[in-house]
Amino acid sequence: MAQFDLRKATTTDFTNTVPDFIVAAKALDVASADKSETYVYFPDAPAKFGYYFSIPEIYSAVNALATWTVSRGWTTENRETEVILNKIDGMGKDTFESIMWNHEVVKLVVKDSFCEVIRNKKGTLVNLIPISPERVKVVIVGSRIKRYEIWNGEKWVKKGINNILHSQNKRIGDQITGTSQIDASKFVIDARNEALADERTIKHRDKALGIVYYKTNNEGKISYANAQIEKAVKNGEMVGLPEDTAEIKPYPSKSSEDRQSWISYLENFIYQVFGVPRSIATSDGTSEVGGKMGHVIFEPIYTKEQVDLERDLKRQQAIEIKFNRPPSLGGMQPQLDEAKNTGQVAIQPNDVEASITRE
Repeated sequence: MAQFDLRKATTTDFTNTVPDFIVAAKALDVASADKSETYVYFPDAPAKFGYYFSIPEIYSAVNALATWTVSRGWTTENRETEVILNKIDGMGKDTFESIMWNHEVVKLVVKDSFCEVIRNKKGTLVNLIPISPERVKVVIVGSRIKRYEIWNGEKWVKKGINNILHSQNKRIGDQITGTSQIDASKFVIDARNEALADERTIKHRDKALGIVYYKTNNEGKISYANAQIEKAVKNGEMVGLPEDTAEIKPYPSKSSEDRQSWISYLENFIYQVFGVPRSIATSDGTSEVGGKMGHVIFEPIYTKEQVDLERDLKRQQAIEIKFNRPPSLGGMQPQLDEAKNTGQVAIQPNDVEASITRE
C-alpha cells in the first residue's frame, strides 16, 4: 500500500556528489634559477598545426588576422631597406610579405615563430627562411636568450641571437615562450568537433534511423525482415511487408535545429576566442551594422599584431618599416541631434519651450 507521509520524504545530495567547476592552475614555464642553460622545445607544434589545418574556423580566423596584419603592404623611409626587402625570396618563390604572413600564422597557432636570417659577408641582409618551431631549440640562461639551435635532420646547428628572427605571441609574466591562441579555445574546438561529427552521422543515416515494431516474436522472421529493410535503405528502394505485420516509426531524437544552433554557437565562440569577429572572415548572417561594428572592434586587435611585428623587425634585425593600416571606421560618430538625423521628422518640435514664469 502506498505511503503518503510527507515526513518520510528525502532529498538528493547534489552538494556533495556534483562538484563545483574549478579552473585548473597554470604555472608559467620559466628558466632555471641556478643560471644553468634552460632548453625550450616545441614538441606540440605538429599537434597545433593539426588543429589549424583541420578546423575550418581556426584556419579562417588565423588567416584573417594574419592577412589584416601584413597583406596591405609596408612602407619605409630607408631606400636601402626597401631594395633589400624587395629582393627577399625565402625558398625561391616567396616574398617578404608572404614570409611575414607565414611568420604571423605560426606565431598565433604554435606560440613562437622563427625565421633564419641570412646575411652576406658584409653583414647585409639577403634572405629570410621560415623554420617550423618543432625544429628549433631556444637556449636560455637566467632570463635571457643565449642562442638558438636548429635541427637539420642529423644534428643541432647553433645560431646566434642575431641570426634568428623570433616572435612570441602574447607572452606574459616571466614565461619563456609565448601563448598559443589554440590553447584557450581547445575545449570549445573539441566540443564543436564532437557535435559536428554526431550531426554528420545522424544526417548520413537519417533515412535508416527508426524503430520497427513487429507483431511476432519469431527471431528468424524478424531477422529476415530486418535484412530486407536494411537492403532497401542501402539501395534507396521501397520495402514491402505484409499488412499488420510490422510498423516502422522514426527514431526518437531531438530536433535538428537544436543541434544546429549548438554548432553555430560553438563556431561563433571560436571566432571570439581568436579576437576575430566572424564578419571579418565571412559575411554570412551578418547585418551591415554588425559588420561595421565588428570592423571597429577588430581594429585594435590587428593593429597590435602589426606593431608587435614592426618592433620585432626593428629591435632584432634593424629593419625599420611600417605595415600599412587597413581603412579605419573608428571615426564614425553617432547622430546627436534631430537636425543631423534625417530619418527623424518632427517627433519633438524644436520650438516647444517651457512657458511657466516665476514671480
